[in-house]
Amino acid sequence: MRSIEELDLAGRRVFIRVDFNVPIRDGEVTDATRIENSLPTIKHALERGAKVILASHLGRPKGKRSEELSLAPAAAKAGSLLGKPVKLAPDCIGQETETVVDQMSAGDVVLLENLRFHAEEEKNDPEFASALARLADVYVNDAFGAAHRAHASTAGIVNHVDDSAAGFLLLKEVEFLSGLLENPAKPFVAVVGGAKVSDKIELLSNMIGKVDSILIGGAMAYTLLKAQGHEIGASRVEEDKLDLAASLLERAASAGVAIELPSDHITATEFDENAAATSIDGIDIPQGAMGLDIGTATRERFAAAIAKAATILWNGPMGVFEWEAFSIGTMKIAEAVADSAGVSVVGGGDSVAALSKSGRAGDITHISTGGGASLELLEGKTLPGVAALESRRA
Repeated sequence: MRSIEELDLAGRRVFIRVDFNVPIRDGEVTDATRIENSLPTIKHALERGAKVILASHLGRPKGKRSEELSLAPAAAKAGSLLGKPVKLAPDCIGQETETVVDQMSAGDVVLLENLRFHAEEEKNDPEFASALARLADVYVNDAFGAAHRAHASTAGIVNHVDDSAAGFLLLKEVEFLSGLLENPAKPFVAVVGGAKVSDKIELLSNMIGKVDSILIGGAMAYTLLKAQGHEIGASRVEEDKLDLAASLLERAASAGVAIELPSDHITATEFDENAAATSIDGIDIPQGAMGLDIGTATRERFAAAIAKAATILWNGPMGVFEWEAFSIGTMKIAEAVADSAGVSVVGGGDSVAALSKSGRAGDITHISTGGGASLELLEGKTLPGVAALESRRA
């Protein structure tokens, strides 16, 4: 992929696909992290005299205009962070929007209205992509969080613009995550959690042969424990994935990859935030009890493995971390990853949220901004947004 640094931007209309899919409450952006992550690319274009056109989706309006999903609050927040006005266009295509762009001067910034107000965006409609391209002399994709979608603004538009490149955020994400797959420092430990084995099976499968060990927590651990013949009580289990889980364990064993599962648990008799937390010292969970967090011994064992690692990937919580009584295991992992001297990469919305809750985000080597995109890249898949840029490489 070409970098934005390789393009001549002076005086040109630079269409930057950003990820401003941010939480908004009462007309205010409540978490501007994604906007902040886009600033280096935007500032680079501005410093080189570009006319900057920003484009993003917000939420799921399903092809219909919705004032609740307008990008107006994002435009205001971006303007505040940039220290200059960011004008919101009336739409993302059409004559009115083209007129707004035609009137821009070098150094101006315009944010197009929500791309998903048009159903053609998610359909990667060629005419819609062409209409977007009419606003651009140069196309830059810096929306890693949307790079796994073959949409008009992430893939189709590249076919209609002569100059295209990746922004700094997209380049950084691909570099870090691809590096985990291609040449990680050893030992390489993956910490994987979450609710379902089925959600992470492709990640786990792709990690086998690349990692030295996989530490598994969260509800998905109970499906794997049951596949080993252990009692898991009333814990969540994917009955239809038991054979898949057993096959995964066999593959890992054949490849010499250690899959570490919880050996003790924090349980409750009901799935409720206020339920009493009970510690189970053994690997088997009694009838009526459900595992909601990893136990003390497992936390220590996982933390010790992380401390010895030269490379760490963390994707998924160890339990119901949103509930205080069942958050300790996930917080322990967050601290262990942050304390590690190795290269640490954290991906997935829940993992990032847990890390933020721990207050240790600043101690991580790389925090991925794209949950679905990072997962697909680590699964070994080609991201359409990346493939589109690579296919047009000069």
